[in-house]
Formats: sequence, structure tokens, C-alpha cells
Amino acid sequence: MDTIIEPISLGYEEILNMLPHRYPFLLVDRITECVPAQYSKGYKNVSFNEPFFQGHFPNNPIMPGVLQIEALAQTAAPILMLVEQYKGKLALFAGVENAKFKTIVRPGDRLDMETEIIKIKGPIAKCMGRSYVDGKLCTEAVMTVAVK
Repeated sequence: MDTIIEPISLGYEEILNMLPHRYPFLLVDRITECVPAQYSKGYKNVSFNEPFFQGHFPNNPIMPGVLQIEALAQTAAPILMLVEQYKGKLALFAGVENAKFKTIVRPGDRLDMETEIIKIKGPIAKCMGRSYVDGKLCTEAVMTVAVK
């Protein structure tokens, strides 16, 4: 019989204890579900006060795609960081493939993110990441996350 693993959720303080990122580069507000070595889900509340909106673009604010990918990578990090042997170590964004940007992300949006393991070998994992606003696909990419 398979063992059922209950998903873990992480609040802001737990995320700060796990990731080295700080404002303005911490791009995940909450991890709503994570099963270590399997998947994670989280979100970022996109505020008009984000510093990147000052220049991207002043009269037409759009969240840069590269920051959407970074937010997905930060959402993926707990998949490895919650595995007992990697707790307290540093997760690094090691690569991205097949990134696609489908919908614009604007101030006031809640960017919902889902990541799942495609392949894991030791401290290196390939993850599929997708982000959504109001259920509509915004971003998808295959990311490599490594623990140092």
C-alpha cells in the first residue's frame, strides 16, 4: 500500500528561513502546498509598488518574463529544500529550457505558480513550472534546480 504524504504549506517567515532572497528579489509570498521531492504550489501578489514597474513600462506596467521564471524557480526550491538531507543548504537556479510567455502579468494580479519534478538525481532536479492569473496560463518553463 502506498504511503500518503500530506502537503506542507509555508508562510512568509518559513520562506525567508529557507531562501536567501530578500526584497525586492523574493518573488514568492506563500507556498500553499509542497510534497518534498514531488511538487509545490505557491503565489505572488503582484503589487503596483514593485520596483520593476517604474521602468517596465511606465505607462504600461508588465511584470518582466524573466522575473516570472525566477518566481517559479523560487516556488520550486522547497521541493528539494524540504528533503531531509538538503535542509539548511542553498538551492540554486541552474537552468531554464523552453520558456514560454502566454499572458501579460500586471499590477493587482495574483500569480499562482505550480512546479513539479520531472526528473531528480541526487541534489539536482528538473521541474516543470507553470504560472497562472485567474486560471489563465501566463508562463511555462522547464527549470533545473540544484542544491549546494
